[in-house]
Amino acid sequence: MAKGYWIGRVDVTDPEAYKAYVAANAEPFAAYGARFLVRGGPFECVEGEARARNVVIEFPSYEAALACYQSAGYVHAKSLRDQAGIADIIVIEGYEGPQPG
Repeated sequence: MAKGYWIGRVDVTDPEAYKAYVAANAEPFAAYGARFLVRGGPFECVEGEARARNVVIEFPSYEAALACYQSAGYVHAKSLRDQAGIADIIVIEGYEGPQPG
């Protein structure tokens, strides 16, 4: 079964309010087996447009990634994030096919 991922790009507009979002998302992330692969950090936008913060979160499956986003706990956390920044989030299924080389 392929893993699922959230890919997020965020511009935080209110750092203090964003802390409430981070605290609120911990419970649903733990419940759905989330693991941060990228959480901020330096980057270089080599094509297209970027936001200030980038995040990649891995879930045990695509279904778990979607269920987490739709869960009551994350809906609440998102309502806090909506007051603290602008985000682009996609939920995507991982790839398990052949690799180059």
